[in-house]
Amino acid sequence: LMAKAAAAGADVATFPEVAMCGYAAGVDMPYGWRGFDWDLLERETESVMAEARRLGIWVVLGSAHRLTGKHLPHNTLYAISPKGRIVERYDKRFCTGADLRFYSPGDHFSVFEVNGVRCGLLICYDIRFCELYREYKKLGVQLMFHSFYNARAKGRIIHTTIMRATVQAMAGMNYMFVSAPNACGYFGLWPSVFVHPDGSVAGQLRWHRAGVMVNKVDTTKAYYDASRAYRDGAMAGVLNSGKLVRDPRSRNRTVL
Repeated sequence: LMAKAAAAGADVATFPEVAMCGYAAGVDMPYGWRGFDWDLLERETESVMAEARRLGIWVVLGSAHRLTGKHLPHNTLYAISPKGRIVERYDKRFCTGADLRFYSPGDHFSVFEVNGVRCGLLICYDIRFCELYREYKKLGVQLMFHSFYNARAKGRIIHTTIMRATVQAMAGMNYMFVSAPNACGYFGLWPSVFVHPDGSVAGQLRWHRAGVMVNKVDTTKAYYDASRAYRDGAMAGVLNSGKLVRDPRSRNRTVL
């Protein structure tokens, strides 16, 4: 898939949550980390890094990052440069209750630049917390790589209806491009999507099929942005537009 993306002219290949190692929260690894071959994961990750260098492409790779002692690993995205080096690592900050049995939550934002475009990283359940997107907006992020693992379900559930819409809302409210690769294992609750800063879906992959989708990030193009005039003020705590009035009929909220 990296080779196909590079051949199509892509600067970045981005993959779903835990794409490299599988999901420990009872989905792919019923015994959790017991007997997990960390050395093998490290060798295979190094092979991806070498391939990124050979292809001259950035890679955002979902994996797990082991810690020391009895500490549980992080659920991680590695940002790998075209030189084959890890330049940043994001650790899933909001882990679900099930996640916390297998993963340690992260504590930081991760920002890096690709061809002058400021990029951020988030993972799956983080989508439920608009505060993370707002903080990334304050950090000047223009493109969010938000990887998901909404798959291996028994069929359509509420996530099938709401998750893509939530991604679109985060993109539109914060005027960001969002690349949202989702695991394609059956039953995948929704297909991978790429969303413009106005909240519109630019493209999507096929349900339950691995594939490559190439999208363009043009930060010079003006997209519809209903919040622009007041977003900075709102983020600074000014939660209204215009000038407030001092009027007794405004203050009294229990009369006609």
